[in-house]
Amino acid sequence: KIPTMKMLLSLIALLSAALLANAAPPTCYSRVLSLSKEITESFKELQTSKAVDSCVEMLPKLYLDIHNYCVLAKLREFVAYPRCERVLEVSELKEKARSLYTIMISYCRRDLVFLTDDCSALENAILPPIEPS
Repeated sequence: KIPTMKMLLSLIALLSAALLANAAPPTCYSRVLSLSKEITESFKELQTSKAVDSCVEMLPKLYLDIHNYCVLAKLREFVAYPRCERVLEVSELKEKARSLYTIMISYCRRDLVFLTDDCSALENAILPPIEPS
């Protein structure tokens, strides 16, 4: 009975270790990637929502690709856009964009790798994120 108990405890310890390994804290890169996806989705929802102000149509396009160096200028442009301040959803989106910009230039500056500086790519389409290999 005792060898079975030891084997059961060993199995529980092994499974617990495996669960802890999967629950690792997010890296700077994963945080930037998830926040950029969240912002992009929020922007798409904002543009398709019927209840928003007409000023939303005039907002700068917000297609984010964190592997494109031009994303920093795109975030600055979006945050500095002077209109739509009375629309709560736009203010919240600007705050998220400001946070992403701050994370990218301050906390993750050394962790990010820009694969391109094609600014026109951020004007035309939402690019699928490039998964690290």
